[in-house]
Amino acid sequence: MNRKLLLFFIFLGPSLFAQTLAKYSNEFLNIGVDAAAFGMANSVVATSDDVNSAYWNPAGLMNLEDNEVSLMHSSYFANIANYDYLAGAMPIDDRSTVAFSVIRFGVDNIMNTTQLIDQNGQINYDNITYFSAADYAFTLSYARNLLLVDGFSYGVNAKVIRRIIGDFATSWGVGFDAGFQYKTDRSGWVFGAMARDITTTYNTWTIDEEEYSTVQEAIEGENQELPETTEITIPKLQLGIAKTFTVRYDFDIKTELDLHMRFAETNDIFSSSAISVTPSFGFEVGYIDLVYLRGGVGNFQNVEQFDNTTEVGFQPGFGIGFKYKGIHLDYAFTDIGDQSVALYSNVFSLKLDWTLFR
Repeated sequence: MNRKLLLFFIFLGPSLFAQTLAKYSNEFLNIGVDAAAFGMANSVVATSDDVNSAYWNPAGLMNLEDNEVSLMHSSYFANIANYDYLAGAMPIDDRSTVAFSVIRFGVDNIMNTTQLIDQNGQINYDNITYFSAADYAFTLSYARNLLLVDGFSYGVNAKVIRRIIGDFATSWGVGFDAGFQYKTDRSGWVFGAMARDITTTYNTWTIDEEEYSTVQEAIEGENQELPETTEITIPKLQLGIAKTFTVRYDFDIKTELDLHMRFAETNDIFSSSAISVTPSFGFEVGYIDLVYLRGGVGNFQNVEQFDNTTEVGFQPGFGIGFKYKGIHLDYAFTDIGDQSVALYSNVFSLKLDWTLFR
């Protein structure tokens, strides 16, 4: 079983997400960041206004008043996989802001049992080694206000992707994102759009054939050919519209409706050969800018059942947050699948305004 699991992780990057399944390449970048966003079912493309905008919509970085730092950790699949995120943002002047962020999603301490049986045919547990299958993303963001249109800002991301499967295979990739936000003067409506991988993102794999051959020799009957060496991630688009309401001065209610689009046929609730669309909705109730309660639902998918019928699955999100003197602590209870398949995870994130140290 360990050898079969080893083979699965080796093929996870280069083969499972090969060119024929390009729409699922680099899926770790679609999980998201920030527990506050998870609590709203990722419906934040229009209202994202802090350091985490570097991920959700770089145009939102223009709402920063001072430097900010953000941290997040979450575990998935019963703590088998770990997701970590670190970001920092800094206003350059009244018209522009820069940010840098790092994401790591990985499975560590995977047993390598290819050398378990030595040359004499004896089982030697000392020959067991361990490796990691990890994905990294390094993103540089830049945002700017458009002077010709009041309330309009835009931003771009340049990202470098590094994926590693032990000593068996590694890859490099480069991609670009772009987004905008527009705030109306009086009505309070906010609009946002985020286009990911606008030029398509290419990942090129380098496979160590010598290390790879040890897997084929250790697992009899598995005469697998080397997987594809190039992945292509096609563009995705997220549109959002939001509005904030004030109730008796003490309570603010922020609501947002988003549409998530992929330019391929998927299991999204609205799907065709050219484009697939799934909606999401989130809300946040804030009390005197101190305590926040969040909820949302999204990722509506047509899920095929064992009896060949189809049911609609969805991904709920719940969360709370606290803010005090530049310290933001957020918690979300959510998953990366839907309400019935994937295990739920507890997600925590911390954000610090640099004014705390001034």
